[in-house]
Amino acid sequence: MTDAPQKAPLRIVMDARDNVAIVANDGGLPAGTVFDDGLVLREHVPQGHKLALVDLKAGDAVLRYGVAIGYALQDIAQGSWVHEKRLQMPGARALEGLPMATVKPAPAEALTGHSFQGYRNADGSVGTRNLLAITTTVQCVAGVVEQAARRIRAELLPRYPNVDGVVALEHAYGCGVAIDAPDAAIPIRTLRHISLNPNFGGEVLVVSLGCEKLPPTRLLPPGSFPISDGRSADDGPDTVCLQDGAHVGYQSMLDHILERATVHLERLNRRRRETIPASELVVGVQCGGSDAFSGVTANPAVGCCADLLVRAGATVMFSENTEVRDAVEQLTARAATPEVAEAIVRELGWYDRYLDRGRVDRSANTTPGNKAGGLSNIVEKAMGSIIKSGSQPISHVLAPGEKLKPGQRGLVYAATPASDFICGTLQLAAGMNLHIFTTGRGTPYGLAECPVVKVATRSDLARRWHDLMDVNAGAIADGECTVEELGWQMFHTLLDVASGKKTWAEQHQLHNALVLFNPAPVT
Repeated sequence: MTDAPQKAPLRIVMDARDNVAIVANDGGLPAGTVFDDGLVLREHVPQGHKLALVDLKAGDAVLRYGVAIGYALQDIAQGSWVHEKRLQMPGARALEGLPMATVKPAPAEALTGHSFQGYRNADGSVGTRNLLAITTTVQCVAGVVEQAARRIRAELLPRYPNVDGVVALEHAYGCGVAIDAPDAAIPIRTLRHISLNPNFGGEVLVVSLGCEKLPPTRLLPPGSFPISDGRSADDGPDTVCLQDGAHVGYQSMLDHILERATVHLERLNRRRRETIPASELVVGVQCGGSDAFSGVTANPAVGCCADLLVRAGATVMFSENTEVRDAVEQLTARAATPEVAEAIVRELGWYDRYLDRGRVDRSANTTPGNKAGGLSNIVEKAMGSIIKSGSQPISHVLAPGEKLKPGQRGLVYAATPASDFICGTLQLAAGMNLHIFTTGRGTPYGLAECPVVKVATRSDLARRWHDLMDVNAGAIADGECTVEELGWQMFHTLLDVASGKKTWAEQHQLHNALVLFNPAPVT
C-alpha cells in the first residue's frame, strides 16, 4: 500500500448557512495554512475538526448542517480551531409541539428487477445465510455450548456442505435477575426473537442448565417457535438440559448436544439458495467509531442506499436513540402517519426517562474517539448520524426486542441504545438478515449471526484497514465519486453479500458477543 498523495488545503461545508467547516486533508493542516479564498488557519486543525469561517463572539451559535451544534463559550477568531472545549451544547428539544407526519413526499418510483440468491423459510422470511444456531437460556452453559460448537465445526459440518456454520447464542442473562420485573420483557423477547432470526432457517435448538430463572418454555412458549420434527409444541423447544439425570459427566453433555445438532443439520443441509427479489432484504444500518466524516461521506451514501432498498420494496432499519434524539423533529415530520410519529415520541420519551434514572443524559453518548475524530458533542454527531436513514417516510416503529411482523416493510425505526453491540443484537431480534456498518475511527465489529458490510468514512482508514473495510466512502471526499454513485455501489454490494459473498469480517471470523439490553434490576 502507498501513502495518499498530498493535496491542496481542503475544507468541507455541509450547508450554506454554516459558519464552520471541517478540514479534509489527511493529518490535518498546520497553522499558517492559506486556503484559496485567503482564509488563514491561526492554529493546527486536525483532520475532521472544525475551523471558524468567520469571527464568532461568545454566545454565538456555531452552525453545522445548518443547525446550531453549540454556542461559543468565548470569542473565536476566524481560522481558529472550534472544538468541544470551546462550545456549550444546546439543550434537548422538547418532545411536545413536534411536527407530526407533516412531510408528504411524492411516492418514489419503484425499483424493480433486482434480486439475490437467498434461503426461503417456511414462515415466509428469507435468510442470507444458512446457519445452525444454538440458543442458551443462561450464561452458566456458555462454556459447554462453545466447546460443543467447536466439535460441531470440526466433526459435523464437513458432512453438511450446504450449512454455512454454527453459532452459539451466548449472552449474560437468564439468572440472577429480576425475571418478573416489567422491563425484563425486553431481554426475554430479544433472545426469543434472535433465536428465530431468518438466517437460522427455522431450526430451534436450546441448551439449558435446568435451574435458571428463564427456562426454555418461558423463553420459547408454545406457538412462538416452529415445529419441524414431529414433536408437539406443548413439549417446548428441542432442548438439551445439562442437569438432566441422564448426563453422567461433561462428555455426555457434549455428546447429547451433538446428537440433537445432527437432526437440525440434516434439515438445514437440504436447503438451497434460490433467486429471491431484493424486497425480501431486511437491512440494519448502524454507525460506530464515528468521526466528522461519517456525516459527510459514509452515512449520506448509506442513506442513498437505504432509499434504493426501500424503493425496491425491502425493509431498512435504523436505530440508536441518543443519535437521533436531537433530530426528533425530522423523524416525526417524516412519519408516514400521526400514529407512527406518536410511536417515535413514545420510544424516545421512554429512553429519556431511562437515562434520567441513571442520572445521565444524551451527552454521555459521545466517546473520546468521536471527539478525537472531530465530533464535538452529541448534537453534531446526531446530525451526521440521522442522514443514514435516507429520505423515505418512516413506516413503522419497533420497541427494543420487538420483531418485525409480516407485511411491515419500508423504513423502520427500531428504538435501541446506540451501543454498537446492543444495537446490533436488537436489530438481529427485529429480523435483520443483512447489516451495513459505517466507521471513521475504525472498528473490527462483526456479527456471527448475520453478514456485516463495513464502510470506511475516509480513504486513509480504508488504506490502512484494507482487509477489514468492505467499502471506501472516502472516495466521495477525494472527489472520485458522488454520494449517489457510492449509494448504488453499496446497493449492489449488499445484493452480492446477501447471495453468499463473504465480507472481510466473515473471512476473518470476527464477531462481537450478543449483549442483551436489560433495564430491569439485577438481583
